[in-house]
Amino acid sequence: MMTTGSDMHKMTAKELIRMVLNKEQLFILDVRNESDFNDWKIEGERIEIINIPYFELLDGVDPALDKIPDDNKVLVVCAKEGSSQFIAEQIVGAGRSHVYYLEGGMKSWSEHLEPIKIGDLKDGGSIYQFVRIGKGCLSYLVASNGEAAIVDTPRMTKVFESFTEENQLQIKHTIDTHLHADHISGGRALAEKVGATYWLPPKDAEEVVFNYTKFEEGQVITVGNTQINIQPIYSPGHTIGSTSMIIDDQYLLTGDILFIESIGRPDLAGKAEDWVEDLRHTLYNRYKELSNDLIVLPAHFGKVTELGEGGKVSARLGDLYEKNPGLSIHDEEQFRRTVTKNLPPQPNAYQEIRQTNMGRIEPTDEEQREMEIGPNRCAVHDK
Repeated sequence: MMTTGSDMHKMTAKELIRMVLNKEQLFILDVRNESDFNDWKIEGERIEIINIPYFELLDGVDPALDKIPDDNKVLVVCAKEGSSQFIAEQIVGAGRSHVYYLEGGMKSWSEHLEPIKIGDLKDGGSIYQFVRIGKGCLSYLVASNGEAAIVDTPRMTKVFESFTEENQLQIKHTIDTHLHADHISGGRALAEKVGATYWLPPKDAEEVVFNYTKFEEGQVITVGNTQINIQPIYSPGHTIGSTSMIIDDQYLLTGDILFIESIGRPDLAGKAEDWVEDLRHTLYNRYKELSNDLIVLPAHFGKVTELGEGGKVSARLGDLYEKNPGLSIHDEEQFRRTVTKNLPPQPNAYQEIRQTNMGRIEPTDEEQREMEIGPNRCAVHDK
């Protein structure tokens, strides 16, 4: 953590994420507007957070001083950085120490990806989960014999380019499990840049305006001279094209169909009533045919409680059938009501995000950042 000219410090999103994953104690003063704070905030097991809007502190930080502990690190957070830096300076000027501001604000928190090794594959291969903790998005990198495949790539692709360069890997495939509605995919752009193959389920691609390779059941994608197989499993319900995959007979990447503590919502393309039966069939029939010992790796998580050891988001499929509330609704009408009524708010700008992922609109980089601000809200139970 870097010290600035005063006794104020700068904290990066990476440093903050390590504190969350390591369950370190931290006090956060969030100075964004109350509505923005209530919609989306930094969370962690040992994070204490309060919200006092910036405009309430312009005449002095006394309203905050009584609430800020003397013996703990204090992090001031705003949307982009400037407001939090100003308030942090005022708090330091009032005699407090151990005061930090978040570099890049909540935008940097939203965009940081942290690579976490999930496990080893046969013949020396590995699988990594890239945790985008500020957005609740999860991407994956499968590596074997100098080659890599990336699943559900976000628009921030440089982290994958750096990771593969450092580990002497060549990206051969980028794969989207479905047409995303909560974040902008970087899969096609990355594939074009590095000369890889971009895969997309064809039933989700009827309106796209670019070329892609069909990701569908019956295909076998290999990584590292046929050593690691990626086996697509058609699993509609979140979208009509949603396609899971089994990797190395060990891991089940479920996309947005099945999460650790919930199941995928079917309404983000306006087809909730049409896709309910598909969702139920995938969860209660198709996945039931698979091995209970497969390790489920979803494309999202909704709460920090889903982060396991070291920050991993994973669970054994058989265990989810015992614990996940979305997998124990045996009455069909009750299931229909659960996944179509009283759902959480839809993701920010989800219609525009879908249009972007179809290639039909081309927002600027800053417009894309704004479109993605906020939680993913892809799960039924993420209230």
